[in-house]
Amino acid sequence: MKMIQTLLLILIASLSCNKKDAVTPTTPGGNTTVPDVYSKIYGATSITSDGTWITIKTKGLPDHKSPYYSTGNILHESFSGTTFGGVNFQKNPNNILEKNYVFKIPLNPTEASVKKATPLGPIGVSLNGVPLFNQYAGPNQPLTNEIVSFDRYWGHPAPGGMYHYHVEPIYLTNEKVGKSALLGFLLDGFPVYGPQENGNPVVESSLDAYHGHKHATSDFPAGIYHYHVTNIDPYINGAGFFGSPGTVSQ
Repeated sequence: MKMIQTLLLILIASLSCNKKDAVTPTTPGGNTTVPDVYSKIYGATSITSDGTWITIKTKGLPDHKSPYYSTGNILHESFSGTTFGGVNFQKNPNNILEKNYVFKIPLNPTEASVKKATPLGPIGVSLNGVPLFNQYAGPNQPLTNEIVSFDRYWGHPAPGGMYHYHVEPIYLTNEKVGKSALLGFLLDGFPVYGPQENGNPVVESSLDAYHGHKHATSDFPAGIYHYHVTNIDPYINGAGFFGSPGTVSQ
């Protein structure tokens, strides 16, 4: 009898230890579930979450043709037409090069109590994995002299081969997802939408100083602050990030 009681005590203790050591199931790699909306970033090589941050990795390569691809690339094209603003295209000396971007953005973005200015370089990521840049060619320098080098999809590479969009990514809005659709996310985790809402052009006066506003969207039916791209300066983002930005590395 004493032996049976001893065995029962050992079994109970074993079950208690197993219960104590159990962990909440996670997705492969120890990551929590990534919300479905991020699957729209089709240019990502991976998208993971730790429950606080969404980590998006991309190569930064546009999936459309460009004269900035090397001539041996299937996506290379010659281009001599007009570009953004109707100006005549003038190719800059840079070429598109593959990168290893890691965008880390808040899973649950909130308005920042102190707003930060956007930096030069990537301020967000578009659906095809190409970085989004702000409205400046350099510190407080307008895009006036850079616009001529935008290809027919309104993007171009910086020195070092970093292809990017300062303005509406028209390959996405004209050929992939539409003018009212989600186009990407800024580093503060808030989404970026096209220049239309429900088929109607976005009116600049409806946007705040950060080039956004808050209401329900098809992706966020409960409502969320979001940015809009338009063809008027500041194009994508205005006075800075509405929320607290995450990080980007390459």
